[in-house]
Amino acid sequence: MSDQSASDSLEESQDTTVVVQRSVSQPVKEVWRLLVTPPGAEALLGEGGSLGDKGDSWSSNNGTYGVVRSYHPLEQIRFSWHAEPDAPKSLVDLHLVQQSEDSTVVEIRHEHIPDGWDVDAITEHWESALERIAAAS
Repeated sequence: MSDQSASDSLEESQDTTVVVQRSVSQPVKEVWRLLVTPPGAEALLGEGGSLGDKGDSWSSNNGTYGVVRSYHPLEQIRFSWHAEPDAPKSLVDLHLVQQSEDSTVVEIRHEHIPDGWDVDAITEHWESALERIAAAS
C-alpha cells in the first residue's frame, strides 16, 4: 500500500528537494514525545498545527495545511504540505535518527517542490522549525 493516495497526487512538481537537519540534545524518545504534543506540533507546523495519525488532516493558523501520509512512532512522520488553498501539493518527511544515547538528529526533507516556489524561503521556514523544536526540547 502506498503512503499517498491517487486522489492526493503531486501536480506538476519538479524534483527540487530541501533538506535541513539539526542535532538536538535529547534522546529520540523525548524528541518524539515533544512532536506529538501541541507545543511540538506547533513548533513543526506553525501556530495551531497539530499532528494526528496517518490519514488525518492538519492545518495551521498561517494557512498551511495537509494530510499525514505516514506515521512511524520514534522514527518518521510524512505529510503533504500546501502553502495555501490553491497551491500544488508537496511532501515533507521528518526523520529522527539517534546520534547517541542523549542526542538525536532531526531531519526534514521537503520534496517535490513546484517550480516557481522560493526554495530559500522554504529552507528558512524549515530551519526555523528545527530551531523551535530544539528550543522546546
